[in-house]
Amino acid sequence: MTLRILLTGAAGFIGAQVHRTLTAAGHDVVAADLMLPAAHGPAAPAPAGVHRVDVRDRDALTPLLRGVDVVCHQAAVVGAGVSVADAPAYAAHNDLGTAVLLAAMGENRCRRLVLASSMVVYGEGRYRDAEGRLVDPAPRDRADLAAGRFDHRAGGAELTWEPVPEEAPLRPRSLYAASKVAQEHYAAAWSAATGGTVTALRYHNVYGPDMPRDTPYSGVAAIFRSALEAGHAPRVFEDGAQARDFVHVSDIAAANLAAAEQPLPGCTALNVCSGRPITIGEVAAVLATARGGPAPVVTGEFRPGDVRHIVASPAAARRVLGFTARVPPERGLAEFAFAPLRGAAGVVAP
Repeated sequence: MTLRILLTGAAGFIGAQVHRTLTAAGHDVVAADLMLPAAHGPAAPAPAGVHRVDVRDRDALTPLLRGVDVVCHQAAVVGAGVSVADAPAYAAHNDLGTAVLLAAMGENRCRRLVLASSMVVYGEGRYRDAEGRLVDPAPRDRADLAAGRFDHRAGGAELTWEPVPEEAPLRPRSLYAASKVAQEHYAAAWSAATGGTVTALRYHNVYGPDMPRDTPYSGVAAIFRSALEAGHAPRVFEDGAQARDFVHVSDIAAANLAAAEQPLPGCTALNVCSGRPITIGEVAAVLATARGGPAPVVTGEFRPGDVRHIVASPAAARRVLGFTARVPPERGLAEFAFAPLRGAAGVVAP
């Protein structure tokens, strides 16, 4: 069945891939994007067929929502937040924007939402102690990090990380994470109030062609990729053993298609990941080997607020949506080593 889908953030790195995937599947896509300079560069025009609309403008949303079956909400200010001064931008675009969109959906009797969320909502991740008990570690101590003690510890022993399930507590550790948790909470409350359905897709480390290049708001894969392109060795923080899940943007788009086509009851959160953990050091090594560039340098440096390990389980998305990522990180990252990047994106703060 052909769906009429309102896609916000349709010109972004992820949104553009979702747009192509939804359209290729035969759906009628109404595309919208504010074209923020932080994502697209100063004075960037909207691509052909994309409405330049701010999701905080309910009057502008109303004509776009007519006849829409499902909203696929990708629009957001992204990144870990370089400064506390970024907080108003996250609150305005991510949280107020989502609240206004939900209100407009209610007025226009659109009862289905696919929300782009993030693994950052889990905070430090999931750990067990030597006795096998779940432990909720506090953020790491700066003195330990400076001394090269990077792993979480309890009672003098290192904790063991494990994949995070969707039912894990939400404990945001950054400004961006706080805004994504708020988006999920607004969506859940809207679902309860209206009877609408929400599928919140918690993306892990997304990479792929057209990713923003090296800026303070870029992902680490793009930062490593940009360094290698310039002939420099990727600089790996801590000891490089931080575990992550890198998921290709084409798989993110496939998960959005599955969620749009298969409504789930109530408000359902799902991890969207490759299911194949990889360390940050391995990411740098795969990219360096693929480009034949300088070997990564493990610096021992650290950024306060970074989490040590964050890897999630893909089981629920496989079970309820039939979604399984197709691109293994080793192959996808090797291809990403030569992929085109967005030159103008992320050149200013949110």
